[in-house]
Amino acid sequence: MEIAQIAVLGAGQMGNGITQVAACAGYEVVMIDVKQDFIDRGLQSIEYSLAKLVSKERITQEEADSALSNISISTDKKAAADADLVVEAIPEIPELKFSTFEELDSICKPETILASNTSSISIDEIAAATNRPSKVIGMHFMNPVPIMRLVEVITGSKTDEEVSSTVVEAAERMGKVALCCKDSPGFISNRLLCPMLNEAVLALQEGIAEPEAIDGIMTLGMNHPIGPLALCDLIGLDTVLHIMTVLHDGFEDDKYAPADLLKEMVDQGKLGRKSGQGFYSYS
Repeated sequence: MEIAQIAVLGAGQMGNGITQVAACAGYEVVMIDVKQDFIDRGLQSIEYSLAKLVSKERITQEEADSALSNISISTDKKAAADADLVVEAIPEIPELKFSTFEELDSICKPETILASNTSSISIDEIAAATNRPSKVIGMHFMNPVPIMRLVEVITGSKTDEEVSSTVVEAAERMGKVALCCKDSPGFISNRLLCPMLNEAVLALQEGIAEPEAIDGIMTLGMNHPIGPLALCDLIGLDTVLHIMTVLHDGFEDDKYAPADLLKEMVDQGKLGRKSGQGFYSYS
């Protein structure tokens, strides 16, 4: 299976990052979103990111220009019709994912691989919305996409081995390290990460330490690049809560029960950086 053209669904933080690394790898990429305004902002982010890489001499101006020339845009999902690989990077809402994959299944060529950048939704459940479950796979990029090296490749119970190897090859061409796991609640990344984040929230909830101390102990003592509460703010407290709920429901184990403080903060609209207030304030 050869990948020449890629469609990325979503021009937000993840979608424009995936578009950028695919274009830099020499793929023809169409970035699709529902509004022109979203696409314009996505393109601006790509241009800014490429300019930054040029200024740091990580790439040349010619390489940046070449990458931009590989990108086309659309507000119509039908622009994905000729793609060999579609990477979906839309909001983490199960019903939205399912309906989108059902639509893509009717738009795309029978041989097109449909990949989801989901961080927690079952690949088997997404695949069940299509008539091509053997060609559905998880391709979970890390944020920020142009910097982070990992792509977590998640195979569903019906994913073809050839599809998996083709996606691994594509990720490697984008300069990533592709590591595979089977479909399971939270996959590997969030199954391990989010309970740690939740435990930090529980420690704060119980009054054991202040946020700065909790984060400082993990950055200075464990050499983590960012503390767990600051990372919650970066990811979004609503996203952390969603993943903890997926883990709790999926494993039916109370060790994954989300902290009450996490639920309260989400109810209050304190979602972290994106709302301006989380465990820390952002102006």
